[in-house]
Amino acid sequence: MNHVSLRFMRLSFVALLTTCALLTSEVFAKRETAAETGLHTHTLLLGNGAEPRDLDPHVVIAYTDYNILVALFEGLTVLDEATSRPLPGMAEHWDISNDGLIYTFHLRADAKWTNGDPVTADDFIFSMERILSPELASEYAYMLAPIKGAEDYTAGKIKNFTEVGVRAVDSHTLKITLARPTPYLLSLAAHQSWFPVHKPTILKFGQPHQRGTRWTRPENLVGNGPFTLAKWEPDQRIVVKKNPLYYDSVRNKIEEVVFFPIGDPSVEERNFRTGQLHSTYSVPVSRVAPYRNQSPSPLRIEALLETNYFRFNITKPPFNDTRVRRALSLAIDRAAIVRSVMQDTRLPAASLVPPNTAGYNSPARVATDFAAARQLLVEAGFAGGKGFPKIEIQYSTPVIDPRVVEAIQEMWRRELNIEVALAPLEYRVHIDNQHILAFQISASRWIGDYNDPSTFTDLMTSQSGNNDTGWKSPAYDQLVDSAARERDEAKRYSLLQQAETLLLDDAPIAPVFFGTRTYLIRPEVKGWIPTLLGIHRYQTLSLE
Repeated sequence: MNHVSLRFMRLSFVALLTTCALLTSEVFAKRETAAETGLHTHTLLLGNGAEPRDLDPHVVIAYTDYNILVALFEGLTVLDEATSRPLPGMAEHWDISNDGLIYTFHLRADAKWTNGDPVTADDFIFSMERILSPELASEYAYMLAPIKGAEDYTAGKIKNFTEVGVRAVDSHTLKITLARPTPYLLSLAAHQSWFPVHKPTILKFGQPHQRGTRWTRPENLVGNGPFTLAKWEPDQRIVVKKNPLYYDSVRNKIEEVVFFPIGDPSVEERNFRTGQLHSTYSVPVSRVAPYRNQSPSPLRIEALLETNYFRFNITKPPFNDTRVRRALSLAIDRAAIVRSVMQDTRLPAASLVPPNTAGYNSPARVATDFAAARQLLVEAGFAGGKGFPKIEIQYSTPVIDPRVVEAIQEMWRRELNIEVALAPLEYRVHIDNQHILAFQISASRWIGDYNDPSTFTDLMTSQSGNNDTGWKSPAYDQLVDSAARERDEAKRYSLLQQAETLLLDDAPIAPVFFGTRTYLIRPEVKGWIPTLLGIHRYQTLSLE
């Protein structure tokens, strides 16, 4: 081969490499991230923390499940994100009697189920009977307690649902009679427990009060919300699509929402950085400082009506002893946890109800006092921790950062000389264990369902399906019930303070810190504003 031919081949090879490089660069330049593609297709990509237990609004209780339900269903009212105040939902307007006992809801004439059926007053009555039935045993049945006869029906004291204070005046008028005036009833009516379900679909797949049937699968679910259920790939994604039959669909700029049940905040944060999400459910506390210092724009730290706390199973020794429970609570250095572990993104909790909840402030009954904690253990027969059994704390990542539990484990070992095992659980198992009291101590949290202290104080009554401690106090129940009947706000709040004092002194729970919503969000998500209850209506958002 001569030198000319060899030189020509070399030049051709170089040209070929250059062309390939240019083509490769062009391909990579055109490759979009999922979030960028979503911008063009109006598809919102959200991290959601955990796989849902179900999509039946009458049986789920988790905040992460509620995030999905608000896309598929709608109650009589909805809550305004900015103010937490009730706005018209399925009910276009309503009338309230002068004594505050009768609410007449006028349903929208154009409200439809996703199969085209009209949404009627009878749909709400069927749904209320379902969630209140003893057979369903809904944990959230107490959210309808203000309705006349509701508690007696759930308790089995009355058998005929016609004795409960709900009736259809006509197909689009629902009349509800209360047992007592409830100033926050319109906020309750926006909660998932008040969501209607489609009777023919429920009956097609089982009995009215049967849990876990296939009616909530994508091919079966009939809802009345702004979106329809398109896909449910367990532990991977849930896809909802814009519902063209929704009464306000013309203003909905989001075509799809994809929920990713990513349980590990580190994985979720990495997916956000690589453009796979528009918003995360949370952000690892270890990443807060780097975002603050280097890239603060996507980081949001917002007020949230939330309390993180430990539940004690008082049906099991040694937690059937108030002195033991109080000792463990006193031996938690909440200020140190907030400062060192949570990077000052939370506030130490001295009560169950967060401060200034609708103007209510709790009695500060919870403190840190290691000496007093040790003395209580002496009085309980465990001087210096001697003879104290090894105990276990159950927790899951969407509920609490593992380092918080580890810090408290070390505090109790160091200050009380007791041995604590940690049991990380999958989220659904953790929640189920709480309900059947299959735990000793459970790391828990409660996010308010509406902006009123009763959303926290009602939690710990004997009738609450979400108490999950085994603790029952007739005196506490009476104070909460008296507060519910009191129309004067100052007197009502005084009764609730007395109830909370009793609760905190008996210590079936140990508050740790008050929550915030700490997460990441891309700037192209418009209309996403801070909300005290943490719930967003996706039909009010846009991608621009």
